[in-house]
Amino acid sequence: MNKSDTKKAIAALNRIMETELAGVVRYTHYSLMVYGYNRIPIVSWLKDNASEGLAHAHKAGELVTLMGGHPSLKIGALLETEQHDIGDILRESLEHEKNALAGYYELLKITEGKSVLLEEYAREMIVAEELHLDEVNKMLRKPGDLDPFHD
Repeated sequence: MNKSDTKKAIAALNRIMETELAGVVRYTHYSLMVYGYNRIPIVSWLKDNASEGLAHAHKAGELVTLMGGHPSLKIGALLETEQHDIGDILRESLEHEKNALAGYYELLKITEGKSVLLEEYAREMIVAEELHLDEVNKMLRKPGDLDPFHD
């Protein structure tokens, strides 16, 4: 990759890192706000998402340093909606995951045909994020609903 593309890729990786770290905070917060008889499996799922987000942020940061960049100390946008119904939490999660997915697509666009390492990383993460989006979408459906959830 040329110097300009490298700078763009580092910037995209830092945005990914910031988004993933925001997800860690978001999912941790959500896990503390779940009440009711379904609490245990939902809290476990949210904690797993927070751990996964931290691993994703760390990987993005490792790639930033591999390319000679400096990992960001920023965190992505955090919005407290004061809505803590499971449906609200899942809809906010869906929005967050769409933002994360867009970051990986941005990285793919920058690196496609220029860096096998970054291109494959972006593709791998796109697959993971799209599967995660599908999982959240299915959780938002009413039992027996086959059509994808739409707000």
